[in-house]
Amino acid sequence: MKRLTITIVLCLTAAGCATVPRQSLAGPDPAAILVQATGTPFVRVTAGPVTAFVPSDWEPRPLGTDVASRGFFASPHPRAWDGEGALPAGFSVTWVEAGMVGVASDSYYLAASGPVVTRLVGSPGCHATHLEVFADHAPAFMDGGVRSPGDFVARGDGICHGPGGWATRWSYFVAAPGYGPATAVGIPGSGLYVVAAVTREGRGARDRLDTMLARVRFGSAGIGDFVRAVRRPLVTT
Repeated sequence: MKRLTITIVLCLTAAGCATVPRQSLAGPDPAAILVQATGTPFVRVTAGPVTAFVPSDWEPRPLGTDVASRGFFASPHPRAWDGEGALPAGFSVTWVEAGMVGVASDSYYLAASGPVVTRLVGSPGCHATHLEVFADHAPAFMDGGVRSPGDFVARGDGICHGPGGWATRWSYFVAAPGYGPATAVGIPGSGLYVVAAVTREGRGARDRLDTMLARVRFGSAGIGDFVRAVRRPLVTT
């Protein structure tokens, strides 16, 4: 989902940072993805430290290497994901390597709580049906508390109705760990995680979305691990 990647970069640039030139990317090829059959209607897609399951008839593609965002997207019609308007069926997993972007880690709060999923929520004919925010602590530079962790973790669901009578159902998960407890899970040094899944509305649509989101792993951590991390009780002495 290249447009999502561009949106993330614009959010971070607005916070006063510069993206990293392509040639500065180091380590294993960030564009490399591995696709493995599972004997089920889903294939396992691995992109660096991230693993996810997508329908076997969808085509996975890397996001590219021109920004600090890493990940992949998959769709039965990959080119449509770069178009305008509501997203067609597809799935995107994105994370941002904080060390490659010159901005404080709690600045990712701006991207996570802002427009990174605007194309889902804000497109004509699209509306949210459910939103659950697990952590929302504005960082200190946004008038949050001096010791604010600057974290934001949420999951949303919704539906889009097209002019031809078709409909798609979508789900997303976004996490900006900031300085909060979610920094202890996931990919070391990552400042932002975004997962977006869209499928044609119909019987089994919700189950398909739930399956895809439930099987995402950032390192060894799933979405539930991020939620449990930010909701854990405070230890006092």
